[in-house]
Amino acid sequence: MDQLSAISVELAELDGQISDIFRALSNGFQKLEKVKDSSRQSRQLEELTGKMRECKRLIKEFDREVKEQESRNTADTNKMLNEKKQSLIKELNSYVALKKQYASNLDIKRVDLFDGPGGEGYAEDNGLVASSMTNQQMMDTGNNMMDETDQVIERSKKVVEDTVNVGADTAAALKAQTDQMSRIVNELDSIHFSIKKASQLVKDIGRQVATDRCIMALLFIIVLGVIAVIIVKLVNPNNKDIRDIPGLGPPAARRLLWDPK
Repeated sequence: MDQLSAISVELAELDGQISDIFRALSNGFQKLEKVKDSSRQSRQLEELTGKMRECKRLIKEFDREVKEQESRNTADTNKMLNEKKQSLIKELNSYVALKKQYASNLDIKRVDLFDGPGGEGYAEDNGLVASSMTNQQMMDTGNNMMDETDQVIERSKKVVEDTVNVGADTAAALKAQTDQMSRIVNELDSIHFSIKKASQLVKDIGRQVATDRCIMALLFIIVLGVIAVIIVKLVNPNNKDIRDIPGLGPPAARRLLWDPK
């Protein structure tokens, strides 16, 4: 920092602020290891992410200041400043990697600072990071980003395919339930018709039984009347009020064929 003070007060101040944030990040991650509650870990990790975001902004200001002073400094000074910048970037990236590890353990599924394509980390730091990378490193980084993008697309395809399959299964299940309900309704109609027909048949049988009982009762009364007449005729055969019943009356006087009269 003394060398930076001799070159530029602005660079020295930026370096001091960045160093303070690095110390805060180091202490924060050490405390994070002792926290067991996942929600509390998540909150502390968000605070550390905010500090890394601020550190990234300061490093970008440091890079702009170095470029502005590049024409006024010697080659050795510019080399020292670039090495200092790369050292700051490397240290920040180490905390980024540590943050990703904790985020993965907490199963945090969001695109955040330094989280790759579409995020506000490396995508915003192209000028800063690219200035400290070789062509091969830039190509490797680009390939890695493309691979990550392909993986995201494949996962999205898998989600869409699973959603379509679930929709097809749901439609098939609904159709099967609809068919089953139709069969149940038809069976209920058949049962209702059978019950109605059976009720009518029971009524017809009841009327027929009532008619048969009346006939039986009438025949019974007639039989009782005949038996009563027979009994009276047997008891009092000379009763003139009771007409003769064939076969039961007293024998009439018959004239013998051989009667001399």
